[in-house]
Amino acid sequence: MTANRPPVRRLDTYSLRLFIAVARSGSIARAAETEHIASSALSRRLSDLEHAFGTALLVRSPRGVVLTDAGRRVFERGMQIDEELQSLVREVQEQGDEVRGTVRLYANMSAVVGFLPEKLSQFRARYPHVRISLHEADTREVLRACLDDRADVGVGVAVPPASGLDAWYFASDPLQVVIPPGHALAAHGAVDFAQVLAHPLIGVHQGGALDRMLHERAEALQQRFNPEVSLSSFDAVCRMVEAGLGIAVVPQSAVAAYGGSAGFVLRPLAEPWAQRELHLYALRRQPQLRTTQALLQVLQGGGEQLPG
Repeated sequence: MTANRPPVRRLDTYSLRLFIAVARSGSIARAAETEHIASSALSRRLSDLEHAFGTALLVRSPRGVVLTDAGRRVFERGMQIDEELQSLVREVQEQGDEVRGTVRLYANMSAVVGFLPEKLSQFRARYPHVRISLHEADTREVLRACLDDRADVGVGVAVPPASGLDAWYFASDPLQVVIPPGHALAAHGAVDFAQVLAHPLIGVHQGGALDRMLHERAEALQQRFNPEVSLSSFDAVCRMVEAGLGIAVVPQSAVAAYGGSAGFVLRPLAEPWAQRELHLYALRRQPQLRTTQALLQVLQGGGEQLPG
């Protein structure tokens, strides 16, 4: 005789995707933030999923969550199911007559400020049925979002891409020194980084890619990059320089966006590493979503519109 088995309950693929995000991050709160859903709603989804399987999938504690044995099985198979569903979406979109949907774009601050507004305006004009979900993030988070399939396209500082990512040149964004008028360095045609370090400094985005680079380059000179104040936006940095509170090193794109003032002067940072580039990143997959292809084409300056 065949043993009686309970009927299979209906499984929600969105709840499964949320469970995968929680398992990866080890935290309901972090997963809720990355998936843009309230923690309470995500918790309800997890409870429904556990009810559907008829067993606990997670052990919850103030420190986060840990997978049960059943949870590990669901996580492993769930990732396979999610990839198959994403592949199905790509296949269907490839056959569609029109490019439509949502494309997820993660970009660092200088790209958002200095390059993307015009590019995204051009993209929207070409593909009015595609919604752009834009998130500003540090370059490290941009790369992580691409690897975790939370971003379809990333824009960040050029770094050796991790295995599984493709990368393309996007823009040149050299570093500039922002100096108050009358400052001793204003008379120089270009400024060495050692000279910059000899003056009071204004920093930007503590812990970000630029901040880490400047700390590393100062250590290479056996000096310290020690800003008197660190701010979260380039316009705030420029305002502090205008007020004479220090000098700053910022990308050229940021100065172009906020530099309409006579309250400061600009000088190139005379270091080979100051010739910074921005790259585009995307998870390596075949085929790419048509929305992803379309955005990459526009960001790379492609003139032809995808058929549809």
